[in-house]
Amino acid sequence: MTTTGMPWLLELTIALLLLIGAVVALIGSFGLAKLPDFYMRLHGPTKASTLGVGCVLIGSLLYFSHQQEGVSVHEALVALFLFATAPVSAHMLAKAALHRRLKIVERTRNKPFE
Repeated sequence: MTTTGMPWLLELTIALLLLIGAVVALIGSFGLAKLPDFYMRLHGPTKASTLGVGCVLIGSLLYFSHQQEGVSVHEALVALFLFATAPVSAHMLAKAALHRRLKIVERTRNKPFE
């Protein structure tokens, strides 16, 4: 046990989940800023929000579940909502972009209008 009263393996797991979540979110935001067209830019934040924020939420769920009795319901509900809505919203954004025939760069594969 450490000074926080939490087993060191649990602390390590929580720290790794938070670190992985932060790195994935940073990479996703970098992709949003640097990728050349809408379809490529949509991919980065969508993956970052589900994986990055999901890791942070799971780390938070583990921490607060250890601090209280039972599972922390708040983080579980937010994670469930995130995993259910992020892919659907990304799909709807992509469909709207296809409907509006947004421009794509030459490097984008599977060009929809050829």
